Amino acid sequence: MTDLHAAAKRCLDAHDPAEKLRLTHATWGALQSGALRADHASPEPESIGDPGRPKRPQLVPQRQVPHRGLGSPEGRAALVHAVAHIEFNAINLAWDAVYRFRGMPAEYYRDWASCANDEARHFAMLSARLAELGYHYGDFDAHNGLWEMAEKTAHDDMARMALVPRVLEARGLDVTPGMIERLRAVGDEGTIAILEVILREEVAHVAAGTRWFRWCCERDGLEPRETFLDLLRDYMGRNLRGPFNRPARLEAGFDEGELDQLTALALTS
Repeated sequence: MTDLHAAAKRCLDAHDPAEKLRLTHATWGALQSGALRADHASPEPESIGDPGRPKRPQLVPQRQVPHRGLGSPEGRAALVHAVAHIEFNAINLAWDAVYRFRGMPAEYYRDWASCANDEARHFAMLSARLAELGYHYGDFDAHNGLWEMAEKTAHDDMARMALVPRVLEARGLDVTPGMIERLRAVGDEGTIAILEVILREEVAHVAAGTRWFRWCCERDGLEPRETFLDLLRDYMGRNLRGPFNRPARLEAGFDEGELDQLTALALTS
């Protein structure tokens, strides 16, 4: 196989987490070596549906996911599981960005394949930590919010770049420092070490979203800041949540004016 789109679809469709990770690392390696490329003759992408994932965890509405304190091993495992579920979804999101959107520059495909490879490594670290705590991926309920936004933006590369990496995934930049502080209070240094790696590397993933959102805006002759705010209003209504980790978001390509507007929008949500 030399077609990157087809290889991305194989990664996306894999149900078993271990197989998804194996295919992801192999596909990234093949792209780096030059064995894969985006083929203009590749068949058009299929309509978006559920990605490959195991039968568990059970997916429930976000409000039904229980909140547990971190004072017990079960509570800490539930937090690790929640982050692992985000990273598993992020693997699928990155491969769908490679598979679905055609005619993009080679650097676009390289960015999102690299992100998929990182997310797979993050998921493996979190899965190992879950095992140390006596649990496995699938032992707790989870929600499907990230993938639901992928479905809503499957028709529009600009909306996908704006709303998945720059809103939903960027939320991790905002909340992870607080998680780390809560875990430090209960002495969970093992989980903290993993979250610090993820926080550092997720900045680059959000930056990729910023880079390609602005590329789409330039392609289509649109002003990025107002376009981003319009997309937020159209797709998320009054559901934007703050506060925002300004230093991390600035590093990920947001500008001060944009963050001021986001803060004002979140205050009215």
